Amino acid sequence: MTLVITKLCAGYGRARVLHGVTVPEVPSGAFVGVIGPNASGKSTLFKSIAGLVTPMNGQVLLDGEDVTHLRRRDRARRIAYMPQAFGCNALLTVFESVLLALKQTTGWRVKSDNLDRVSDTLKALDLSHLASRGIGDLSGGQTQMVAVAQTIVRSPQVILLDEPTSALDLHHQLSIMSSIRNEMDRKKPVVMAALHDLNLAAKFCDRLILLREGEILADGKPEDILALSEIGETYRVITHLEQTSRGNLYVDARLP
Repeated sequence: MTLVITKLCAGYGRARVLHGVTVPEVPSGAFVGVIGPNASGKSTLFKSIAGLVTPMNGQVLLDGEDVTHLRRRDRARRIAYMPQAFGCNALLTVFESVLLALKQTTGWRVKSDNLDRVSDTLKALDLSHLASRGIGDLSGGQTQMVAVAQTIVRSPQVILLDEPTSALDLHHQLSIMSSIRNEMDRKKPVVMAALHDLNLAAKFCDRLILLREGEILADGKPEDILALSEIGETYRVITHLEQTSRGNLYVDARLP
């Protein structure tokens, strides 16, 4: 399975946010980090791929099929989107909320394998101990981790994560990103994540796309993208790409 985005233009009303965004072939099992400052178009890109925003022009191709013309439910079976703002009935337990997310694409009759899939997903994300807790009783970080579980439990072909680590402490940032990486290794979806932490992006992503004002400035390997002068110019900081003693990339940044 491959994802290709061609000349995608999208926005809200008459306001255009994306200006002819083209993303060459992304194969199964790839982890693509979408980086860029606030209001650069990351969320609009994800909503356009997921079908929540109707593109003005362009195509979103899965294995050559333009999914922009599919019904929303049909597209939701293939593409899962986790927004920045997570909403769920506070009366549901964690297990029930993840099961509900799964049933939205499989029909409402609950089967034993559905329950097993929810249990396996919670275990993979180290959330089993929260299974019987109410959503309304969780911390912001725990709620965000449940949102990730709701997204990956469906085993879609494409997973879109809009700032999946924004409310998490350092331990849980690494835990969630590692779990997403493990999920990719097992099931080989395409994963695209909007990330503000460039060092997390460097650590976990295979490829980075730099967005600014609705256009792609650069697309390539993390070590190539993070070394570009456009990184500092885009974020209005001075950056320097270093390599740690363990061989990991590290972006040092300071104000001008």
